[in-house]
Amino acid sequence: MIHTSAAERNRGPVAVTGATGHVGNVLVRQLVRRGVAVRAVVPPGEDLEPLKGVAVELERADVRDRPALDRAFRGCRQVYHLAGIVTISGGQRRLLRGVNVLGTRNVVCAALDEGVGRLVYVSSVHALSEPPAGLPFCADTVFEPDRLLGDYAWSKALASKEVLAAVDRGLDAVLVFPSGIVGPYDFRLSELGTLFLSYARGRLRAFVDGAYDFVDVRDVVTGMIAAMEHGRRGEGYLLTGCRVTIRQMLEVLEQVTGMRSRARRLPMWLARGAAVLTPAWYRLRRRRPVFTSYSLKVLRSNCLMDVSKSVRELGYRVRPFRETVAATIDWFQASGRLGPAADRRACG
Repeated sequence: MIHTSAAERNRGPVAVTGATGHVGNVLVRQLVRRGVAVRAVVPPGEDLEPLKGVAVELERADVRDRPALDRAFRGCRQVYHLAGIVTISGGQRRLLRGVNVLGTRNVVCAALDEGVGRLVYVSSVHALSEPPAGLPFCADTVFEPDRLLGDYAWSKALASKEVLAAVDRGLDAVLVFPSGIVGPYDFRLSELGTLFLSYARGRLRAFVDGAYDFVDVRDVVTGMIAAMEHGRRGEGYLLTGCRVTIRQMLEVLEQVTGMRSRARRLPMWLARGAAVLTPAWYRLRRRRPVFTSYSLKVLRSNCLMDVSKSVRELGYRVRPFRETVAATIDWFQASGRLGPAADRRACG
């Protein structure tokens, strides 16, 4: 564990936008454990449950509100920018542009004007152009937003370009590119967290063949801190995990929970039809869809990742996927989201 000196801590707090999100609250917890003074930047009205009991300074500011960001970053020595919209659904380009793109522009401009020493921006592997089959993704900093799959990827690529433009204007910034994030402290239920919880409750009825790269949220956070400390200005670093098929994921969930999978494989043609027809049904019930047209394409996409640069320059390491699954299920149980273990066994 790296400990900061008293002199370093006295130079000012570290600001974290998106501090109540999955990655954000895990980052805040780890920084606080290291003795870092943290200023959690969250929008007005945001639910603070993910930060309950964590010693932070709270600052209310929406990334679309530039004057509020100026106040939030005043006196800060570093900024981690995580705030953004993450979605596997379509039809939200205007919101994604406002929050992910223009919000990031506001963040980097405020960081420049307030004299922030360094900024780490959490982009996404989806912002990177997919290489041909058989070749891995690398931590590139050349972005082609209009050639990417889906509005979310488009917005993250444009936001990454905003950060690099600020680097050209003098900002000391580093970019990181996580893949599919999973792990404990998933208060708002990510897509993967929803799948894990559905399985553990005995409610997962169907799955589709496919695979993707999944990474533990705690490994992402450790990589982000390493990027802040050791990353090179204007460079990008992949923070990914390992390629896991959906069948392998279900097998690990069965091992961890002791519950036999009830899910049946759904033919891809049927899944594609359902992805087109069911979004309105999920919106009416305010539930996350099990899959969308976008997520089905992602599961069939190239997900080979080359993290050699991150390993070499940041000392990046990842834990076994089974350990991540076990920690996630344990956290869901400890936080009361699963109910009594006996009830869950009965579901199997």
